[in-house]
Order: sequence, then C-alpha cells, then structure tokens
Amino acid sequence: MNKAQTLDDLSVALRALRLLAVDFGHLPAPAVRVTTIYPDHLDLSFHDDLSGFEAWREALNIAPDAVSHGTQGDGRTRVLKTTGEFAGAVLVLSGFADITDPAPVGAR
Repeated sequence: MNKAQTLDDLSVALRALRLLAVDFGHLPAPAVRVTTIYPDHLDLSFHDDLSGFEAWREALNIAPDAVSHGTQGDGRTRVLKTTGEFAGAVLVLSGFADITDPAPVGAR
C-alpha cells in the first residue's frame, strides 16, 4: 500500500500557482487543477475563452508553434493545449471553445 500523500507533496505545483497569482494576477482567471496523481503538475484551463488561453500563453512566453490544435465532441469543440515549466512545476495550459459552424463530417 502506498503512503498517504500530504499537502506538502503538492508544494511544487502550489508554489507555482502562488507565484502566478503574484506575477500575473491581472490576467483572466483560469480553472485551476492540482492533483495527487501528478503532484508536480499545475493545470490551467479556459472554457469558452480562447482569448484567456492566448493571454496566458503570451505572458508565459510560450511560442505559438508549441501549441497543439485539435477538436473533440464530433468536431464541435476546439482544443488548444501546451505544456511548459514554471517555478519547477509542469504547467499544462488548455483552452476549449465551441465551434459554431463545424464542417460537415465528410468535408473534414
């Protein structure tokens, strides 16, 4: 049996979150996720707000070509994702937005 994790086990991701709040408190607020499954990861996601994703990408100096582009939900949701490092944590930045007029299935 694995030992129970403590809040200290999440300290790298939580420290990164604290520094982001201090340095980038003026940016749009993301949904934030820290988990014991990946204790050194800090996930920031934007739902229905790709402009928030872009603001954070630029602030963190992540190159546009480092962003993966995709769709989900039968092509009805655009997905942007990139991963970087911040203050020792693995930073995962994700953006999701509805595609208002998806191409017909045979047209993709």
